[in-house]
Amino acid sequence: MQQHVHDPYVQQAKKEGWRSRAVFKLKEIDEKDHLLKPGMTVVDLGATPGSWSQYAVKRIQPGGRMIALDLLEMEPMAGVDFIQGDFREEAVLEQLKSALAGRQLDLVLSDMAPNMTGIAATDGAQVMLLAELTLDFARDHLKPGGALLVKVFQGAGFMELRKALQEGFVSLTTRKPAASRDRSAELYLLAKQKK
Repeated sequence: MQQHVHDPYVQQAKKEGWRSRAVFKLKEIDEKDHLLKPGMTVVDLGATPGSWSQYAVKRIQPGGRMIALDLLEMEPMAGVDFIQGDFREEAVLEQLKSALAGRQLDLVLSDMAPNMTGIAATDGAQVMLLAELTLDFARDHLKPGGALLVKVFQGAGFMELRKALQEGFVSLTTRKPAASRDRSAELYLLAKQKK
């Protein structure tokens, strides 16, 4: 708790009015890779508390559409359609498809993580499952040329996921933003230009 309170990203997020320190991960990647542009249709998976949506919805205006999804409740936010539910459940996916109303996506963002058990093999497998489900969703709903940014942990299944992303997209980059905690094994895979 002490470390969290004194974390410079936590303090900066509070000062600037962001919902969490995670915003700086997306902001850094966006500034480097130019992900978000006006008019885009974007889905944010694992959105709560909402700092990625809070940042992205501003960047995609005018004309953008932002849909956020999370298992946990999220405080409402102007310009963001929120769906509460488990991304792994078909009924929730149907709700998300319905919200898209036939529109294809320009960008899928996923900062999803399971509830961690502390058992590396279990946690790694759960993170990889979420990443694979995110890739399946992106295959179905991203427009050609669209992009996917997904959180992963290195471990079992990582190389297979990389290979699947390389097959489906023109370019693949690994990002470890400065705001990712040093002790965290998280990485972000950025796949651009869906084939």
